[in-house]
Amino acid sequence: MQGLKRILTAFTLAICLSSPGRAQQQCTNGFDLDRASGQCIDIDECRTIPEACRGDMVCVNQNGGYLCVPRTNPVYRSPYLNPYSNIYPPVPAPGPVPNYPTVTRPLICRFGYQLDENNQCADVDECASDSHQCNPTQICINTEGGYTCSCTEGYWLLEGQCLDIDECRYGYCQQLCANVPGSYSCTCNPGFTLNDDGRSCQDVNECTSENPCTQTCVNTYGSFLCRCEPGYELEADGVNCSDMDECSFSEFLCQHECVNGPGSYYCICPSGYNLLDDSRSCQDINECETRNFTCTPQQTCFNIPGEYKCLDPVRCEDPYIQINENRCMCPAENPGCRDQPFTVLYRVMDVVSGRSVPSDIFQMQATTRYPGAYYIFQIKSGNEGREFYMRQTGPISATLVMTRPVKGPRTIQLDLEMITVNTVINFRGSSVIRLTIYVSQYSF
Repeated sequence: MQGLKRILTAFTLAICLSSPGRAQQQCTNGFDLDRASGQCIDIDECRTIPEACRGDMVCVNQNGGYLCVPRTNPVYRSPYLNPYSNIYPPVPAPGPVPNYPTVTRPLICRFGYQLDENNQCADVDECASDSHQCNPTQICINTEGGYTCSCTEGYWLLEGQCLDIDECRYGYCQQLCANVPGSYSCTCNPGFTLNDDGRSCQDVNECTSENPCTQTCVNTYGSFLCRCEPGYELEADGVNCSDMDECSFSEFLCQHECVNGPGSYYCICPSGYNLLDDSRSCQDINECETRNFTCTPQQTCFNIPGEYKCLDPVRCEDPYIQINENRCMCPAENPGCRDQPFTVLYRVMDVVSGRSVPSDIFQMQATTRYPGAYYIFQIKSGNEGREFYMRQTGPISATLVMTRPVKGPRTIQLDLEMITVNTVINFRGSSVIRLTIYVSQYSF
């Protein structure tokens, strides 16, 4: 009887024993977990333990344990005895019947489940009942038979605490990243816009969205460039274009005058000139050839660069007589001609203003050479500024040389004298070329 009590006590303790830690999720001794139903099912020790009871004791399975009872006890009948056998347990001797405790078999749910009103094992929602052990930085997620402690998105669990994930360290953003608690924010550099994925950036075509340039806009990756049309230059702000004054760059763009215009320039010529096809050079208009002059019939039209002159007929002064239209002669028999040049020849020429020097501009020579005679050439008058000199180039010839630049418009008259000396007949005489030089106003 004392042995029976010890068995019942052990059985009771086995039923009351529970797992101290939820994480083990196991049944108490005498039960086995049915994974299909999630319930703890009693183990039939009478079947699984060989010779669970010895001697005259019979094994009786109980919920969570088993009993060994005397084979002659009418209260217990072993379910393993053949009910149709002719062997019956002996009738007990007269006397009081032993009062053994009746053991019920209650339904026990595994950890994380509890009996509902239908006497079925139902999951315990620890999160709703606030029976979980998650700390305030975590969130509780109910599971079948238990729960888990997790962190919200943007946090990770480290040593029981939810710590913010610095997404910027992992290159979540293509360009600029700003970490915030539990999340991050992506932005783009100027010239880019954030795509719909919230992470990558796309170049903004500033030229099509809103042309910031006053003239030509060229889109670049993340920015843009402004360009100006020919004849314009980009200002310091990199956006606006201002007219380029080409005329200030060089004085050689135009032969005469450069006129700046919006985005370009053009050349003009002075009166009396035409602009050539190269759009920069000027060509003199010969008014005498085109008969675009106002000279009288008695006058002679003489063209000079940029204009013309109307020359009056030559008139010889006394004591000279006129031989032809441009020559005067002083007769030797006239006493007034004794110290005068024998002939005066009138010539006209033109030079451009600022002609380069030294420059040969006129040639003079004797038409007749006498035996024993030699010739001297000199400037008799008109060379007060010493801009010319005579260079004898041969026995009977000389050249007029311009030695200094002459600026026009100007009219210069030189008397070029040729002296003839004949020592054989003791003769000395002279002839003069009266040269009129018209210096034009321009250098072309």
